[in-house]
Amino acid sequence: MPLTFKECIQKGLLRKIPASRDNALRSLQKAESWLKEAEKALKSEAYDSSVLSAYLVMFHSARAILFFDGYREKSHACVARYLEGHYVLNKKLEKKWVDLLDHQRQIRHENQYDLSFFSSDEDAKKACTAAELFLDRMKELINSLSQSE
Repeated sequence: MPLTFKECIQKGLLRKIPASRDNALRSLQKAESWLKEAEKALKSEAYDSSVLSAYLVMFHSARAILFFDGYREKSHACVARYLEGHYVLNKKLEKKWVDLLDHQRQIRHENQYDLSFFSSDEDAKKACTAAELFLDRMKELINSLSQSE
């Protein structure tokens, strides 16, 4: 059974740190760099690499929100639980984005550890598109948070 936001906090998988707009921006820059990697890998027909890179776009995009708010993750799954607990429940973020992050995280896990899993051209294209949309949505969220400070 997946962890809840509360369990992530209790187990120390999400920890409070000083909020950092600089780290949030660096995490977004890292996400943009991974997006270029994902697109290059797709063009080179390195589909597994493209899918892995696309997931990292999403991870670093979401992680930017945590840095902005003053949190650090020790679990990839808890990044999604954070977004759920702080933004979906408060209606500042649509649930579909958390679902997409969870879905891509599961694919990343299969891609890395399942010896019979291989990404297709279609998988890589979908992952790149999803990653770009996710990155744009996280940038939008950070901009709205910055304006409400």
